[in-house]
Amino acid sequence: MTALLVANLAPLMFGALVVFLLLGYPVAFSLAANGLFFGIIAIDLGLLQPQLLQALPERVFGIMRNDTLLAIPFFTFMGLILERSGMAEDLLETIGQMFGPVRGGLAYAVVFVGALLAATTGVVAASVISMGLISLPIMLRYGYDRRLAAGVISASGTLAQIIPPSLVLIVMADQLGRSVGDMYEGAFIPGLSLAALYALFVLVMTIVKPEAAPALPIDALTLREDDGRAGYRSLAAITVVTVAAAYLLTYRMHAIWAAGLAGLGVYLIAGADRLLNLRLLSRLAQQVVIVMMPPLALIFLVLGTIFVGIATPTEGGAMGASGALIMAFAKRRLSWPLLRQAMDSTARLSAFVIFILIGSSVFTLTFRGVNGDLWVESLLTSLPGGQVGFLIVVNAMVFVLAFFLDYFELAFIVIPLLRPVADKLGIDLVWFGVLLAVNMQTSFLHPPFGFALFYFRSVAPIRAVIDRVTGRLIQPVTTAQIYWGAVPFVLMQLVMVSLVIAFPAMVLASLDTGSQLDPNKIQIEVPQVAPGETPQIEFK
Repeated sequence: MTALLVANLAPLMFGALVVFLLLGYPVAFSLAANGLFFGIIAIDLGLLQPQLLQALPERVFGIMRNDTLLAIPFFTFMGLILERSGMAEDLLETIGQMFGPVRGGLAYAVVFVGALLAATTGVVAASVISMGLISLPIMLRYGYDRRLAAGVISASGTLAQIIPPSLVLIVMADQLGRSVGDMYEGAFIPGLSLAALYALFVLVMTIVKPEAAPALPIDALTLREDDGRAGYRSLAAITVVTVAAAYLLTYRMHAIWAAGLAGLGVYLIAGADRLLNLRLLSRLAQQVVIVMMPPLALIFLVLGTIFVGIATPTEGGAMGASGALIMAFAKRRLSWPLLRQAMDSTARLSAFVIFILIGSSVFTLTFRGVNGDLWVESLLTSLPGGQVGFLIVVNAMVFVLAFFLDYFELAFIVIPLLRPVADKLGIDLVWFGVLLAVNMQTSFLHPPFGFALFYFRSVAPIRAVIDRVTGRLIQPVTTAQIYWGAVPFVLMQLVMVSLVIAFPAMVLASLDTGSQLDPNKIQIEVPQVAPGETPQIEFK
């Protein structure tokens, strides 16, 4: 019996962890308790030396000294300040007016704003709740299909976990031993492509089932000119001018700074036009420029400095938090209650992440001590199909685990086990991390435990209400409608997983691959020279 226990302690340890998690115990304490319990058993069986557990304090202090993880509270604080300062409300109202006359316009606006909020807030709960509170009543008022409305709001909110500055990409980079900047650059194109898939689905719905996403009536469009014109010509003209100016400036500076400078110029023009009533731009163009440019400037400030290499992700997060405070102050919405709520939520989320990471370190120390990493490696490397077989099994496993575990838990439990195997199989770890990040995003939309669905349920009407504008009775949104609405978007996320596997360049094309020179092929030739002459050394 003892021999059998010794030979199978690693799989027993992993199985016990799964049982504890399924029973609903907190993840951090389940990890730590399993690590300590099986560590004591392993010491008693002679598999481990008691001195191994003395490494735990140093591991905890190592987590506390990790500068990379410091970006998490910065980006969380930035997102919460922006969300509570009314940026989401301003964006949704303005973009909703811009897309309103188009069939499915409100759904397009939600996807667009969801991607923009993802690049500024990085917090799923804030995005889903904000868009649910603001957009859902308007969608229900004008007859949107409840499943489509629930799905597009919930799914667009989850873009915050794949579009930089995603919090979980920071954790993924730390667990994979890669830079956060590389993870951000690699995830940028897949994140935007996923948003484009959502918009394409809305387009298909407007063609197949037009009544599911009607256009807004004329009386709901409040940014029209006095003569009834919508003002799209002015908006198109200012867009062309901005793009042209950015393109011309790229000959003198980096593309990111060129776009930022062009946007600043257009913002100043729109602001002067509104203050001085010059009537250079339509009301719609003025509002779109004035509302969109501040968050876009913040995106350029944060992601631009990271991508160019001027700032680390931690420094970029600090600048983003400072920029969010300045934006809230400029809007006269910065107050002590807002600051206290944002700091309280930031402290809670940061403590949540750190405690899970500490528990994961305790578990990993014992698991590797009993050769659990070798067990996992032999299990996965023996799969048929090599890299392809490994990727299929791993993605299927992550998809199933996402029904029960959230994004952070998956990142802390699964990634440390898979990293050595992926590295041994020659898989690029940045690409592998982005691939799993897209897959793990489904954890927010999985019925019945998807957190994005819970966030949406908290703001959706549970009983019939009287609409304050039309006076009509609006029927409630049922839980079944929310779950069914999420299913197409889960399938789209799986399609994106397949696209990332089929086209690795979606991730790798934007990365700096460094020098292409192979040091093993360098030849140094020293010619024969006469005494007193200086040799000419050639490198080939």
